[in-house]
Amino acid sequence: MMVDIYDFYDKMERNNIMLSFKGDVTSELLTSILQIMETKLDNMQEEPKTKKKVYNVLVECLQNLYHHMDDIPKMGVVNPETGENSRSAIFMIGKLDNQYNIITGNYIRTQNVEGLRTRLDEINKLSKEELKDYYKAVLNNGEISEKGGGGLGMIDIARKTGQKLNYHFMQIDEQHSFFSLNIKIAQ
Repeated sequence: MMVDIYDFYDKMERNNIMLSFKGDVTSELLTSILQIMETKLDNMQEEPKTKKKVYNVLVECLQNLYHHMDDIPKMGVVNPETGENSRSAIFMIGKLDNQYNIITGNYIRTQNVEGLRTRLDEINKLSKEELKDYYKAVLNNGEISEKGGGGLGMIDIARKTGQKLNYHFMQIDEQHSFFSLNIKIAQ
């Protein structure tokens, strides 16, 4: 077990992981992560423009985790105090070669994979100008998803990073899949 811990530490060190979390996602946790990362970015004396971009993309990624992950009764652990299903996810942020990487992962219902994949592929096909127009169109159409959002988060991430959304779905069983997202933010 101790060798495993060192191996894990070494991998995190080599990939310059600044913060890593796995567990139940709560609004209090998101606030804490954002405060920690704001302090870390300040301590690194990052350029204000880079700091703002990283922070804004981080906010979008964490909000997506919090608002859009599916509660998976079969996979999650029930909170004994509330009786609610766990909203377990993973989150990491690192900086390597003048590029920040934000990685998130969470369970979703397999029935929701195709709709999300189609939306992400649609976003990835758009140019910078088309993303701007699409963002405005979604903002103005006033539609709210069943999770309470307008669907702007992924569009905003693509706009702010200027990168394609790098994602993956792994089917766990017939009803559950694991969605991972790796966002790169160049300085």
